Amino acid sequence: MNHNKSYSFPRRFVLSLFMLAGLAMGSAHADTYYKPFILGSIDKNTDMNAVVDTVKKKLTDNGFEIAGMYSPYDDATIVVVTNASLKKVATESDYGAFGAIERVSVTKTPSGIQISYTNPIYMANVYRMKSDMTDVSDAMAKALGREKEFGSEKGLTKKELRDYHYKWLMPYFTDPLELASYPDYQSAIKAVEKNLQNNKPKVSQVYRVDLPGKQETIIGVKMPGLLRAECSGDKYIMSRIDFKDIKSTAHLPYELVISGGKVVALPAEFRIAINFPDLSMIGSNSFASIMCAPDAFKSALTTVAGGDSQ
Repeated sequence: MNHNKSYSFPRRFVLSLFMLAGLAMGSAHADTYYKPFILGSIDKNTDMNAVVDTVKKKLTDNGFEIAGMYSPYDDATIVVVTNASLKKVATESDYGAFGAIERVSVTKTPSGIQISYTNPIYMANVYRMKSDMTDVSDAMAKALGREKEFGSEKGLTKKELRDYHYKWLMPYFTDPLELASYPDYQSAIKAVEKNLQNNKPKVSQVYRVDLPGKQETIIGVKMPGLLRAECSGDKYIMSRIDFKDIKSTAHLPYELVISGGKVVALPAEFRIAINFPDLSMIGSNSFASIMCAPDAFKSALTTVAGGDSQ
């Protein structure tokens, strides 16, 4: 009996299994993980206004245009920018306007003034855009620096970001809030502008970016959280969930998108989770601490859109 022959198939089979396992492990290790924010630098200057002015100049010097800015609370300023590349890519996908801007934050902390911004590659995948916006990422890094990514301990892969939802039964990017509907784009824009001018419900415009050649607009709004929508307030939410040493101030401001005759926004359960993916469901500094936010958020933005907020 040929003993060597009787063991030849199992040996090859086991060897194949090891090879497949090695390939699988190699593939897993090859995945790149992204985090929602990038810390550009920490400025030791104590003059917030001077740092904000410097940040704005660096951005415009590197091809960005300032779409708007505001201070949601003390010691924090947010500058919203866009450029031709962001707007072009935004026209190529459904609700691409959500990815047409970059949010830059200047936050005063005991360790210095933190200059941070939303990670373009992370957001491009969250919003399922056709480009990963590496050119925008490079331009932002050139303008503001790139010390490290933050906002999640491990981060998420492109695949995870493109199919992101926080938990089972939670909304995806493809489940926007339909706040109001109008016969056409112009009617929708006119209604939203009127409500913002009337400051309903104490919500005001921070920026507006119109996409070229497409009837789609993104409008960022300041939400003080007054009247019935106190839980939607910028300060209210951030005081509970932005508790780490490196601040995620560039989470703000929230936005709505007018696309054709529709006015939509991302549900708070999605919009907050994409920037705070590690936030626990319960306990202190958790989603439970802002459990009133989704309904208040929807109510405030529906009123701005001119829809039925009941």
